[in-house]
Amino acid sequence: MLRKVIKQVQGYRTQDGAGVSLVRVLGNQTTDEYDPFLMLDAFDSTDPSDYIAGFPMHPHRGIETFTFLSKGTMIHEDHLGTKAAIHDGEAQWLTAGSGAFHSEMPQPSERMLGLQLWLNIPAKYKMTAEPFYHGVVTSEIQEFPLEHGKLRLLAGNYQGHSGIQGKYLPLDYYDIFLDPHGSVELSVPGKNKSAMVFTLEGDAKVSGTPVKEKTAVKLGDGDTVTIEAGDDPIEIIFMCSERLGEPVAWYGPIVMNTSDELITALDELEQGGFVKQAAAYENK
Repeated sequence: MLRKVIKQVQGYRTQDGAGVSLVRVLGNQTTDEYDPFLMLDAFDSTDPSDYIAGFPMHPHRGIETFTFLSKGTMIHEDHLGTKAAIHDGEAQWLTAGSGAFHSEMPQPSERMLGLQLWLNIPAKYKMTAEPFYHGVVTSEIQEFPLEHGKLRLLAGNYQGHSGIQGKYLPLDYYDIFLDPHGSVELSVPGKNKSAMVFTLEGDAKVSGTPVKEKTAVKLGDGDTVTIEAGDDPIEIIFMCSERLGEPVAWYGPIVMNTSDELITALDELEQGGFVKQAAAYENK
């Protein structure tokens, strides 16, 4: 059965960090429908003044972030002093877990095009998940030819092949390119699956429904999804995880399950003790 489009969100222009211009697609008004996907920000600019102020050192707790750059460069630093960069077509996975500090600083480029996704962490792991960073670099990204394009496996699984795996929630994350009038059918079995598509560049048809560029599409129940290009080539991001169905208490960069937990986190930020465990890092 085809997973039909049940919701479309295009988002709104805003600023975050030290003044980065972006489009906030998902946020605190979409947490239930898109569960466990919390926030989705889109970047697309040819003017470095839109983004070079970046996201200076800031805290996170209770989430994982997955940042993908189709084009551009971003430098990550964290509370241990680790420094790593991602470039065109690469991504970075940060588990904030029980508490982390990091910064993300985009570098001037011809075009900055990409996404940042916030993935919720189940309540039972929020305060036990150790901070973790992994750079998903070109050398480890598997690429698969399609009849009219290609698919790049950034995380999770695709047809028996594996990329970086989520420890607390699964995440399949595909970067898909289709030629004009090209199409692909993806197998997405599982009753509790939460699947969405983002049209990063170009309009598309998703399971037969027309979708404009820069739109997050939530898919309903089923086993497969189809994606089709029109007269122009497209780049599409496919994301799939598992619905949590847990309460969300969200304030700024911290996502917990109750207001009391938020108050505790904010008190620890003010008084010290926010970072609970030593972080583990890969691809330094």
